[in-house]
Amino acid sequence: MAVFDNIEDAREYFKGEKFATGAGMQIDEMTDEYVTCSVLVEERHQNALGGVMGGAIFTLADFAFAVMVNNIHRPTVAQNISIIFLNSPKGKKMFAKAVCKKDGRTTCVVNVDVYDEEDRPIAQFTGTGFKK
Repeated sequence: MAVFDNIEDAREYFKGEKFATGAGMQIDEMTDEYVTCSVLVEERHQNALGGVMGGAIFTLADFAFAVMVNNIHRPTVAQNISIIFLNSPKGKKMFAKAVCKKDGRTTCVVNVDVYDEEDRPIAQFTGTGFKK
């Protein structure tokens, strides 16, 4: 059973997530099974080489993770995170889809796939959430 009544409630709650929302991350879809977030890639997301900064990719994945785990149980915080960068994104938008793989009594495990407009895999993120 979801914590948020609807996506608008989740968007309102996550306005308090100043770092991710301040960087342009937004919630696109939210069901009991998955969450999809996105960001329009802008100059502020670039690294010194002109590509997308790994921190921007991580933030998008972490934001999708946060929305997913807090829709399972609120509050839930990250206990352990890992990310593997696979490709540099192409296009003007990146997406992150979070899916819960295990929902236990005190922890949950969520996989997040980050991909670009061409549906190319950009990163694979796995997070363990601790239910407070």
